[in-house]
Amino acid sequence: MRTVEVLFVIIILLGAFVITTQFAVLPSPNQAFGTNLRELSQSTLETLDAQGTLSATVFEEDPTAPAWGDLQMALSASLPPNIVYNLNVYNLSTNQDDVVTYHLEHSISDASLGADSDVSSLLVTSPDVTFNQDPQKIGGTEHPITLYILNCSNANGWWITGYTGQSLAADVYDLLSKYFTTTVLVNTTDQLGLLLEDSLGEGTTQNAVVVNTFGEAVPIPDDYADFYSGDYAKYCYFLGQKVNSYNWTWVSIVGYPFYYVTNTNNTHLSSSKNSYGIYGMKDVKQAGLNAFLQGLKNETPYTNPVFTDIAKDVGVVNFTSYALDRCNYYGIYPAPYQTSARALDQSILNDYDLVATELFDRPQDNPATWSIDESTYIPAATYQHAEGGALTAIGLTRIPDIRVAALALLIYYNPTIYKTVFGASGTSVLVTLQLGQQGGT
Repeated sequence: MRTVEVLFVIIILLGAFVITTQFAVLPSPNQAFGTNLRELSQSTLETLDAQGTLSATVFEEDPTAPAWGDLQMALSASLPPNIVYNLNVYNLSTNQDDVVTYHLEHSISDASLGADSDVSSLLVTSPDVTFNQDPQKIGGTEHPITLYILNCSNANGWWITGYTGQSLAADVYDLLSKYFTTTVLVNTTDQLGLLLEDSLGEGTTQNAVVVNTFGEAVPIPDDYADFYSGDYAKYCYFLGQKVNSYNWTWVSIVGYPFYYVTNTNNTHLSSSKNSYGIYGMKDVKQAGLNAFLQGLKNETPYTNPVFTDIAKDVGVVNFTSYALDRCNYYGIYPAPYQTSARALDQSILNDYDLVATELFDRPQDNPATWSIDESTYIPAATYQHAEGGALTAIGLTRIPDIRVAALALLIYYNPTIYKTVFGASGTSVLVTLQLGQQGGT
């Protein structure tokens, strides 16, 4: 009885095997075990184009020019020995109905391809074509905006580890000066005093942008250092008033804004140092930012120093999707995630009549780690006052990435990038590369 059962099982298995082999569609040997010809073709074209070999050759009108022989050698060196190729170059033309037609201009091949082959294509631009990007000037020609960069030689910075305020000023100049009609380096605290009095004589004071490259410290002119020596928070209040009345955008590149004042020559400050031994500065602590915001709102009279801490460490934060898009638009690429140690409490929006243009997604509350609601803190933003003036506060940890501040400023003003192409007609050709595998079916 069991012998019969075994025979039935054998018959069923054999029948299943025969049926499966009849209907199964197996790939050809070169598809199953060979090279992915399409990917190889595409990568070969892109590599040759990146090297300049392809673009230098396909626009060569003389079919006997040595460049074609060089391209054949480059192809042979780029492909495995069992791969044969056929490369075609097509000129493109467009009629009045915008219909594109392709005209074969040149072809090179090393063997017959056979039945099994694959092809890819690449649009190649002439090396003689020049691309130019011309950024719109912020404020335009009718209302030009001046960029002032604090480059004070008699000031020290804090939370700009690895840099000086002067080296960062040069970086800001390189990144942003092309977006402004006039860029002025404020090279001493005395010049800063002239700027605050609207008598510097360079650029346009009204509606300007002022970038403080000294991190958590803000330079203070000698006269102001003497006048406010009993309460340096009042100097920060004065700055807030000036930002409001001049309609400035004041940029703090990193950390806690207005935490120190600095002047290495002034008698009240030159022998003073912060807790870490940096001379020429005096700590104002949290009162500096609170006082500045009071001045920005133009609250009067000035009240006594307020030491309420309105900044918190919220850890790693990520750019908003819009900020990532603007990175590509302006060609500025800081890391998309940063550590925010000085995020500002959103309560300042209502307290000081501000509107925030934010750069990062808000962190989410993590009660297992933090005793605060992280989502109520803003890692970096430009805070615009309703009646004039704005503060760009980048509350990230040191070491500063000046590109973040530059990106925040560009997002706030949103200048247009005008892109132009210079060159003769027929500046692009279509190149196809068809590959076959010797020994295939």
